[in-house]
Amino acid sequence: MLKNYFVTAFRNLARNKSFLLINVAGLTIGIASCLLIFLVIRFELSFDDYHAKKDRIYRVTTVFDRSGGLDYSSGVSVPVAQALRVDYPQLEVANMMSRGNDMITVLEDGKPVKKFRELKGVFFTEPQVFKIFDNKWLAGDPATAITDPFTAALSRSLAVKYFGSWQQAVGKSIVYEKSQPIKITGVFEDVPENSDYPFGVVISQSSNRSLMTNTDWQSTTSDQNCIIVLPENMSAAQFNNMLIAFRKKHAPESSTTLTKISYHLQPLNEIHFDERFGTYNERTFSKELIRGLALIAAFLLIIACVNFINLSTAQAVNRSKEVGIRKVLGGTRRQLVFQFMGETFIITFIAACLATVVTWLMLPFLSDLMEVSITPGAGQIPQLLLFLVAVIVCVTFLSGFYPALILSGFNPISALKSKLSAKSIGGLSLRRVLVVLQFGIAQVLIIATLVVISQMNFFRSTSLGFNQQAVLNIPLPADSVSHSKRNIVRERLMQQPGISNVSYSFSAPADFGAWSSDFNFDHSPVPINFEPSLKWADTGYFSTYGLQMVAGRPYIESDTTREFVVNETLVRKLGLKSPEEALGKEINFWDGRIVAPIVGVVKDFHSNSLKDEMNPVVMGTRERSYRMISVRIDMSKSKELLAKIEKIWNESFPDYVYEYQFMDEKIRNFYRQENQLSQLYKVFAGIAIFISCLGLYGLVSFMAVQRTKEVGIRKVLGASAANIIYLFSKEFTLLISISFLIAAPLAYYFMRDWLNKFVFRIDMGIWFFVVSIAGSLCIAWITVGYRAAKAAFANPVNSLRNE
Repeated sequence: MLKNYFVTAFRNLARNKSFLLINVAGLTIGIASCLLIFLVIRFELSFDDYHAKKDRIYRVTTVFDRSGGLDYSSGVSVPVAQALRVDYPQLEVANMMSRGNDMITVLEDGKPVKKFRELKGVFFTEPQVFKIFDNKWLAGDPATAITDPFTAALSRSLAVKYFGSWQQAVGKSIVYEKSQPIKITGVFEDVPENSDYPFGVVISQSSNRSLMTNTDWQSTTSDQNCIIVLPENMSAAQFNNMLIAFRKKHAPESSTTLTKISYHLQPLNEIHFDERFGTYNERTFSKELIRGLALIAAFLLIIACVNFINLSTAQAVNRSKEVGIRKVLGGTRRQLVFQFMGETFIITFIAACLATVVTWLMLPFLSDLMEVSITPGAGQIPQLLLFLVAVIVCVTFLSGFYPALILSGFNPISALKSKLSAKSIGGLSLRRVLVVLQFGIAQVLIIATLVVISQMNFFRSTSLGFNQQAVLNIPLPADSVSHSKRNIVRERLMQQPGISNVSYSFSAPADFGAWSSDFNFDHSPVPINFEPSLKWADTGYFSTYGLQMVAGRPYIESDTTREFVVNETLVRKLGLKSPEEALGKEINFWDGRIVAPIVGVVKDFHSNSLKDEMNPVVMGTRERSYRMISVRIDMSKSKELLAKIEKIWNESFPDYVYEYQFMDEKIRNFYRQENQLSQLYKVFAGIAIFISCLGLYGLVSFMAVQRTKEVGIRKVLGASAANIIYLFSKEFTLLISISFLIAAPLAYYFMRDWLNKFVFRIDMGIWFFVVSIAGSLCIAWITVGYRAAKAAFANPVNSLRNE
């Protein structure tokens, strides 16, 4: 019996090749999209889930409660971990770690042979870190590898990069910045890409004197993280309550401070999804985005299933005699349902096989777009196959069950007498509903895509308040010898034709790194209730970035802080009526360690991304804090100038690796996730339209065949080709218009919610919706028009000859 089902199914599919092709094409694209989105979601949800103690690992975070709202930091003060170990010995582990991002020099027989600048993966940490995170060790003992000062462990890939092979790394030495040699005592397997702790060079914290001697409970940076492991009998809520008393004991708040600081635990499985705190990987992926992608995957699969249902029910008339004969010969409705479901399974299985091939071919593109490798490993193949089987079962049921009920329910006498029509068998109203559903989903995706693209264009085109074009940012070595060469390097750079400005600073006007602090204003004994962003920079900073003064003047050049320049936002937040009113007023940082007057007010510029509000800014000179060289160049001579700058750098700082980044490229990185979302929406909106139009074309083709004689009679009676085309397209035009009326408010609701995440954003004007409905109608008319025109221009004699 089963063999008969499949043989019959294959014969029917072979007789209806166009039906097979359209359904296979639609289901292949739909299933492939589902598989790709599944791989992305699986990858994002798998971050750090391979650690044995993952359910008990937490990061201690800091929340600042200011009058202007809450600020969040992933970091804590350096003494926190040691104090936690003393106060709460029941903690299984409490470990402090700090990220580094400077130069690594490889030593051979005590002499430098290679140098690398590692922007990620360098950590100073206490030895307990390897009791928290599970790393497979290739050499060395994780319990003792970084116990002693000036010891370190390397990942396999870095060990190979530095020493040729990981087996030769143990016992060799490296230098971080210009410290004394650090001995390699262990090698561990590379950390998987799905980890927010990308350990590459793990150096004992005791090697960093500044960390070991730091007893400041007030300063907090996001690079200094405290990771703990709770005992099995303690909950996060319980320990959060303990942290209230812990904070009051070690860092009591002054009666004059207006900022309330508290510590909170963040579970390991939440770190990757919370952009408020960020990660060492500098990449988060919100759960809202995961839910959105899952919804898109479901929508695309539903659209593909809708095609199948529409075409199957539309073709039911053609198979009425087959059903009638089967019933007359004793076939039961149950047997017929199995027969038609079997055909659906075959089509779905073929589509799933093709979708697997398409998915494999598209993985490199998706990995490039997401900037991570999401290719499943051997251990993940069973999970992927299980998902594929689930998709096949769901699609088979969703696509085949209703058509099977319709086809198996024919009255055999009516079927054999050819008294059945598309209207009499039912399903006409359902097909209309499904077409509305199809194009409704497609139009939601179109509107969402237009909004995301427009917001990205807004990010790219909006003025940031400074000139970001043609400026090179070059990291500056932090040691005192390198700092002493600044003036010579500046002079040599300025002598090059095509270089117009050179400036030294802590950071660019807009940067990922931020330095903020509370301060006192105009001799007030109470600190101001907000913290400005500190921009330490020389006087060349203003001309290099085209910053404009609105009052006063730039500060004078000095190696220490003698004068301040502030921005308009700071003036407003201080409650001053005009920029001129701020001139001459004193700003006091760190209890009088830096006190200087305001001599100028600069026009507002964005010190972070346009996703956030405009920050108040205080600018001043402070040579020891300069970490960057900014060079404005003539882009028409960029190739020649880049070579000259590199030569000057290598001659001036031979012990350091030369690296640079254009300022506008740095700005683009602010919106990396939004840009990825934009690209994904473009692809999936295109897929939704394609699948919808594929089904539309199939329906119109079937209608053209069913109404061949009607079209012939109409033409004989004088109907024009335009009348015939209108006959076919009017219903679909109405259905698409109805789908728009449903899709528009839904798209508006969801995209308005998405836009509200950004402080600076576009308005959702009517043109988004006009373009969506106009585009959908045009695509549908082209799809319908081609097949309708073919029917309209056919010779009516051929269609009426057999009457």
